[in-house]
Amino acid sequence: MEQTEEPTNTKGNAMTETAVNELRVVAEPGVQDVWITRRINAPRDRVFWAYTDAQAVTQWWGPRRYETIVDRLEARAGGSWRFTNRGADGQEFGFHGVFHDVVTPERITWTFEFEGMPGHVSLETVAFEADGDATNITIHSVFESVGDRDGMIESGMEGGLAESMERLEELLGARG
Repeated sequence: MEQTEEPTNTKGNAMTETAVNELRVVAEPGVQDVWITRRINAPRDRVFWAYTDAQAVTQWWGPRRYETIVDRLEARAGGSWRFTNRGADGQEFGFHGVFHDVVTPERITWTFEFEGMPGHVSLETVAFEADGDATNITIHSVFESVGDRDGMIESGMEGGLAESMERLEELLGARG
């Protein structure tokens, strides 16, 4: 009988179900993609807006310890984006990509590249599913290699993303 490996979270532990609004990250061993899910307590159109409005992005994208600067956000097929995280010490980290598909308010497909490691590009699809007054976000990131995927995970992706999702929910709750 063939034995298969269980999906693991980014800490290498077998995945278990988490509470409704917690971030869930699934990175299967030997596969070059990551599946991320998070429920946001806000309607789908507002969540989609927060992903595509430059002013909104500055208020939720990235860890709290950084100021997020939106240099460019052209949320349309063929458009580009560039965000910078700036620390209190002035250190900056740039990120950029190109929009491949934008279907309001259902999905965004874009590339993602950390400028500190040029050439390591992922293709990411963010799906927004309405669930009553809440939205289920599913992110599927495909990396060029398992090594690229593992490098992103080891960089602290899960913690930064969890904090961003908390900030997103706070922003949308504050706009009620």
